[in-house]
Amino acid sequence: MFLGVNTLNVDAKGRLAIPVKHRDALAECCASRVTVTINPISKARCLWLFPDDEWRKVALKLAELPAMDGRSQALKRLLLGNASEIEIDAQGRILLSAEQRRYAGLGKRVALVGQVNKFEIWDEQAWQGNLDNWLDQVADDTSGSTAQLDGITL
Repeated sequence: MFLGVNTLNVDAKGRLAIPVKHRDALAECCASRVTVTINPISKARCLWLFPDDEWRKVALKLAELPAMDGRSQALKRLLLGNASEIEIDAQGRILLSAEQRRYAGLGKRVALVGQVNKFEIWDEQAWQGNLDNWLDQVADDTSGSTAQLDGITL
């Protein structure tokens, strides 16, 4: 399970060192093989980093989408077309492509955000800039009831 936020540096070549605790988990679950792609769902741009086993599930679901549906084809083009299969190197780093870095607006500092089965990779300033928006979204409850996730009250 991938949780927490880590702020990290991207070097001049676009390499990102995965924190040791996550590196060890990735070595165990997917032999240090990951896939990085863009997040096309949100206007706030970031990258998604999937362990190989999780990425295969996503790719199989994408393959099942209808070939004659324009929205499905667009989603496939974005997720699959921007995907990079990567093996974590001996120093625990992954190489983010120039196109991926440009899409997500990544600078030297990034936030690696655990999302249980994957990570999001954000430019650190974009991550910080979105926090207040997300807090407002969660707190904006016009009905007066508490948030619920499939029977779990928060």
